[in-house]
Amino acid sequence: MEALKVGRHLFRVVAKTYKTPHYISIQLEGAGAGEFAQCTLGANNKIFLHPDLDRHRITAEVMPDWLAFYGDEKPVVRTYTHRAIDVARNLITIDFVFHGDEGPAAHWAHKAAPGDLLGVAMKLKSAPLVPESDSYLLIGDATAIPVLSCILESLPVTAKGKCILEVATVADIHTDMKHEGIEIEWLINPHPEQGSMLAAEAKKVVLAAGTDTFAYVAAEYRTVKELRWYFREELGWDAKRFYAYSYWKAGMAEDQSVSDRQAEKRSGEE
Repeated sequence: MEALKVGRHLFRVVAKTYKTPHYISIQLEGAGAGEFAQCTLGANNKIFLHPDLDRHRITAEVMPDWLAFYGDEKPVVRTYTHRAIDVARNLITIDFVFHGDEGPAAHWAHKAAPGDLLGVAMKLKSAPLVPESDSYLLIGDATAIPVLSCILESLPVTAKGKCILEVATVADIHTDMKHEGIEIEWLINPHPEQGSMLAAEAKKVVLAAGTDTFAYVAAEYRTVKELRWYFREELGWDAKRFYAYSYWKAGMAEDQSVSDRQAEKRSGEE
């Protein structure tokens, strides 16, 4: 089987918007947008941060290439979401959850200004995020807002179901997240690292008898693990009826928790 091609490109920040107090949307310009147009909105990407964050501020008129920017330095890599694209203007959009700038990606996003550079890589493929189904159960914390937004935007107007989202404050509710047939419920939790209400709330959802429901879960490790068990052991669903993956693990950086999160996902697929 031929290896999947990965595109990687440098982009320049052109705009930054605080959509809510803890949510930053950044538009990036670069020729790589044309190649990323073949990728599914809502799919994961990798951002590459130079270990010297000041290096992202390059004022040269000519965009450097990847090697010239990173050289022999090992970049800090984090996973985000391909939120939006405007091929005509060579723009992509990546959204960041911001709860303080202690993490390298949040720090970069908080300080980012027009002209700053960012490396982005994506697997060059297109695949639907969710299959056709009678109804949908979408569950996620603040980190899942980009992908769940893309799912809601991709569903037909006839789609039915429920979307449960957890954010830090009332001010962090995204009023633009709407779908005519999907009921959206917002939970307020200022300290998600101490525990989430998502799993308990999801278990309250009454699923219509005789219909197939597809569930999509993206949240903290413990929530995903609990809901994966619930779908398989209590509801008796097979792996084709849900997707569940933890975007983060409380108390651990992404690169420290990746093995735990991937092992948990594999255990649910066996």
